[in-house]
Order: sequence, then C-alpha cells, then structure tokens
Amino acid sequence: MYVLKLSLVTVVYNAQDTIRQCIQSVISQNYPYLEYIIIDGGSTDNTLQIIHEYREYIQVLVSEPDKGIYDAMNKGIRLATGDIVGMLNADDHFADDHILQSVARIFTQQDIGALYGDLDIIDQHHRVIRKWRSGKCNRGSFRLGFMPPHPTFYCRRGLFEQFGFYSLDHGSAADYELMLRLMFRHQIKSFHLKKVMVNMLAGGISSKNLKNRIKAWQFDLLAMRQNKLPFPTLALVLKPLRKIIQFI
Repeated sequence: MYVLKLSLVTVVYNAQDTIRQCIQSVISQNYPYLEYIIIDGGSTDNTLQIIHEYREYIQVLVSEPDKGIYDAMNKGIRLATGDIVGMLNADDHFADDHILQSVARIFTQQDIGALYGDLDIIDQHHRVIRKWRSGKCNRGSFRLGFMPPHPTFYCRRGLFEQFGFYSLDHGSAADYELMLRLMFRHQIKSFHLKKVMVNMLAGGISSKNLKNRIKAWQFDLLAMRQNKLPFPTLALVLKPLRKIIQFI
C-alpha cells in the first residue's frame, strides 16, 4: 500500500515569541509520514536556540540569509521530497492535531492537485477577530475577489516544477499570484476542506500602513493581469470587500 508523504515548510526570521507554538503544533500532528522543513533567514534573536530544542523532529533545517519570505519558501519547496507540500508560517499554528491527517486523506481519496481550508485570524491574546471561511472555488470565484487562505494551501510537489514557484516579482502578493496561476490560469482541480485548519496571528507587512496596502493592491493587480483574469479592476475592488464580512 502506497503511503502519501507530506512536506511541511516553515520559514522564519526573528520569531522567538511564536516559533515554539508553531513547532509544537506540527509535532503534535497525528500523521506520521511527515517531512518537516524549517528555513531560517539568519535570525539574530533566540529563534534558532528554540528550534534546536526540537531538532529531532525536523528533517531539514537551513539557516542563512535570503531574499525574503517567498525566496525562503522556494528554498524549502526545492528541498522537499514529499508528494504534497504545504506552508506553516512561524506566527501561525495548526487548529488541532488532526489537520495533516485530514489533508492526506483527501489527497488520497480525491483526484485533485490542490487543497485549501478555513482559517481563524487571532490577536495576541488568542482571541478570534476574523473568520476566513473560503467556500468552494470555481473558475468564476477569482473574478469575484476570491482568494484561499494561503496558510491552508497544499498542492502536489510536481506542480511547482510544472508551473513554477513563488514569483519574487510580486512582492506581498506572491502567494496570491501562485494560487491564481495554479487554480485559475491552469485550472488545477482543488478541494475545499471545510474546517478551520490554521490559527493565524493578525498582522503582516502588506497591512501595516496605507503605503504598504497600496503597494499590495498594485501587486495584486499585476498578478491578475499576468494570469489573464477578466475585469481585474472589479476583482481588485471585491477582494478586500470580502474580508470585511469576515470580521466578528
């Protein structure tokens, strides 16, 4: 019987306050066929010391300067040997101990190239402030501003070789551009796992101030145009509006 192997990549830089919870949520998963990869950007705080406490659970550890989060993700993907690859950022953690088991089960049962689920955004006191409920995706979804929550996104490793890795030309929208490229442009069949997969800490570079938000919109628009999304201006307007209704 063939066993599906998952590769999970965590990229980190100076995250001593959150990396422990992230790692503990990974090693608590009840799916044994897991390759855990951590790509550190050369942290100068206590991040690496904390990581080394869990070294026996980490199959690949790299610590060196990089060109940013998506360059680090690409490094991790290229080192991965699993059938399926996913990301879990250092500020995030799994919602329960059965997430990867659910991911593997769906990929085994369904003829799909990608899977995504739901996500809760939490504050520093672990209170849920936004519920990101994805819904089923079809080709028209992206035209209406749809975007799966990237920390819940898993896809077959061969798709990166076939259709490319994260584009460093798209700044903070590199994750959106990749999912748009795979799911809209190349019509990769996907599956919505209707459960909260990840708790994500609020914040992020693209939302820190108005200047960053405008830059993020510009990157979103570039991704839409390059992947030939019809009426990209409409999707650009609808994309942030979809977030508003998610706040509680």
